[in-house]
Amino acid sequence: MSTTLLRHPAVAGRFYPGDPDDLRAEAQGYLSQTTSTKPRLKAIGCIAPHAGYVYSGHVAGAVFSRIEIPPRCIVMCPNHTGMGHALAVMSEGAWETPLGEVPIDADLAYAVKRRFPDLLEDSAAHRAEHAAEVELPFLQLRQPNLRFVPIALGTSRLELLEQLGKALAEVIAEQSAPILMVASSDMNHYESDALTRVKDHRALERILTLDARGLFDVVTQQGVTMCGFGPAVAMLTAARQLGAKSAELVKYATSGDISGDRDMVVGYAGIVVA
Repeated sequence: MSTTLLRHPAVAGRFYPGDPDDLRAEAQGYLSQTTSTKPRLKAIGCIAPHAGYVYSGHVAGAVFSRIEIPPRCIVMCPNHTGMGHALAVMSEGAWETPLGEVPIDADLAYAVKRRFPDLLEDSAAHRAEHAAEVELPFLQLRQPNLRFVPIALGTSRLELLEQLGKALAEVIAEQSAPILMVASSDMNHYESDALTRVKDHRALERILTLDARGLFDVVTQQGVTMCGFGPAVAMLTAARQLGAKSAELVKYATSGDISGDRDMVVGYAGIVVA
């Protein structure tokens, strides 16, 4: 691991607590809210939200407590900042959170880049982006030996998302141990609670049938402002190629459930693909 590339937290103290003890307590609380007695799933992929923990932490916690977290993960997120390349990866170094450093899995990152050369080395796309960062404390708590590959996607071109998904599937299939793909995404943004639930339901119908192209069509043609549909399309494409059989909606909520404001909300869905 390179010690020269350390990405510092961009949203600690804002999206989640900056104090390690406070963060551990809050995230662990969300992870332990589930009352399910089902055994944890060996998942191929998942979708988890990335808003401030007060709004979406309970949904993310439900996802990460439902599945086994292997030591190696690929975390894909949208590029909210517009900085850097549209297909951006970091292949070396580590990411810091208040809970400690998470090393980047260089071998896995380079394998994906070799299979999909359009994926470019670019730390700028990740520096201020929150959507992958907010997933890490949950993953760290569930898997102390975590290594990961961060990928930020600023493209909405279906062919590129499908090509990335196919490359991920080929690389993951070659590994001797499981790798979890995390697609970081919120659902519809800044419309009424009632309309958001209708729009999100249309997108979720496609996700739950593992229909990556159908999800792309619903989001782009029906005005569903799902920020991480790119990561979700890539993850679903890879999961299908890897033999995924099902998707489970673990939890759904909107920000209105917490704030009480039903006029302008964001939707959050937690989904496990196995």
